[in-house]
Amino acid sequence: MTFLRRLISLAAGARSVGVSGMHELGITQSIIDIAGRNAAAQGATRVLSVTVEIGLLSGIVPDAVEFCYDACAAGTLLAGSRLIVRAIPGRGRCGDCGGECPLDPYTFACPACGALTLERLAGEELRVIELEIP
Repeated sequence: MTFLRRLISLAAGARSVGVSGMHELGITQSIIDIAGRNAAAQGATRVLSVTVEIGLLSGIVPDAVEFCYDACAAGTLLAGSRLIVRAIPGRGRCGDCGGECPLDPYTFACPACGALTLERLAGEELRVIELEIP
């Protein structure tokens, strides 16, 4: 059984017993697809690296994406390429006082005034931002 099939099998088993976190396999495959289409459109025959931004409030585990990357890239223009992940910290603005503050998944109140009206400004991103091709 190939590594990718084994990984998919493990992911399916994890979902069947209620373990979350393996949606990163599908997300990683989408990153590979997007990068591969764009590289091919530029006439590339291979890709050296892919840079992605992953927001820390996105619900995506960057380490899991990195774990899945090589298996998903196998047999594509991205085989042997490097994945560069830029983590985007959470940032919010209070709807009452207008103050900005860092956010994590557990912050609900404005640290300045205590209001529960925080709007997320950053941290939910998932973007392919750069491809390095020879």
